[in-house]
Amino acid sequence: MAEHIVCGIDIGSTKIATIVALQNDDGEMRIIGFNTTPSRGVKKGMIVDIDQVISGLEVSVEKAERMAGHRIKEAYVSVGGPHISSMNSHGIVAVANPQFEVVDEDVRRVIEAARAISLSNTRQVIDVVPREYSVDGQGGINNPTGMSGVRLEVDTHIITASTTVLKNIEKVLNDLGIKNSGFVFSGVASAESVITDTERDLGVAVVDIGGGKIDIAIFIEEALSYSSSIPIGARHISNDIAVGLRVSLDSAEKIKLYLSGNVKAVKKAIKDKEKDFLTTAKLGIPEKLPDVTTNELVDGIIGPRLEEIYSYLREEITKSGYEKQIPSGIVLTGGGALTIGIVDMGRRVMRLPIRVGMPDRVAGLVDEISHPQYSTTLGLMYYGSSLSQEDTTSFKNFNQILKNVSFADIMSNVQKFFKQFLPG
Repeated sequence: MAEHIVCGIDIGSTKIATIVALQNDDGEMRIIGFNTTPSRGVKKGMIVDIDQVISGLEVSVEKAERMAGHRIKEAYVSVGGPHISSMNSHGIVAVANPQFEVVDEDVRRVIEAARAISLSNTRQVIDVVPREYSVDGQGGINNPTGMSGVRLEVDTHIITASTTVLKNIEKVLNDLGIKNSGFVFSGVASAESVITDTERDLGVAVVDIGGGKIDIAIFIEEALSYSSSIPIGARHISNDIAVGLRVSLDSAEKIKLYLSGNVKAVKKAIKDKEKDFLTTAKLGIPEKLPDVTTNELVDGIIGPRLEEIYSYLREEITKSGYEKQIPSGIVLTGGGALTIGIVDMGRRVMRLPIRVGMPDRVAGLVDEISHPQYSTTLGLMYYGSSLSQEDTTSFKNFNQILKNVSFADIMSNVQKFFKQFLPG
């Protein structure tokens, strides 16, 4: 069975992750290479120091290549941050086939018609996602190919990004000799790996909490309907701890990770009013901690920042107009999704079902990557896999397209052509 390589690169504010997978003809994926490296030169999803990003990505790519035993020649790349915006667009075309049967070319043309929107020179379309098709006024169609009709329409979701940001990412890839297979919005990539078909069908908001930004993707009736990003992330929680406890940012990050990784012990310490629960030796930090209780740290420092994050999130969901159409609630993912108290605070503020989404349905190096902070990285792989399968399907449908233009049709048209020159 033939296999081909699918690669993904996630350039985030706190980490650069590279993934290499093998996909067989049945679409099954197996991870054979993976690496994550601390990120420098990226703030809120945007490159602020190209040289630092190039050196960081070079390390990540080399280690992933070494593990996989394959060279990375091209990869899908994540993009996110406050420069992301989205809109919904409508396209309409006449079915070109003489037998009035919709073929792949008609689908391509109608999507291009929907894509023809007015954009400034500073913006670029990175994805056009069909929401639903209509054939002769009959809506709610997921795949119109093969259906009969004379008019084909489509509702699409269009994601755009800053041209400057995309060019900087392209420059980083070009310097390392890697071809960009396509930009993928981080929120969409994360959704590919963490939400269920039921959630997607009923309506759900995927919230990817990164270090410097939060990417949001809202799905209504299976279709991506809203995409955006807000410039706040898990790093802001660490900043608050650093200021509140007068420790370095690195120490604050260790404290946050320790609390988030030992939730049961923390709750017990708060209940028992344990005074010496947090010690420098236990946390592995050089600074001496001030006289602060665990409860003051969790509820007094971390809690208010989480509440602020949810207030921004609530504003964004209200702005989308879909706040009453997501009965499945919110699926949190990304490294910040495991922050202590984040689910309880979310349920209290948002009044919606909330769960933490863990990436699944993966084979190969499962232990290393089955973590919310790698949802985007895994999603890039799934996204690339689905596109390559579409390409294969399109190739298989080529014969069907030829069948639609029958030999009788061709001869009939030839006869009509010559008849016009014959005497009446």
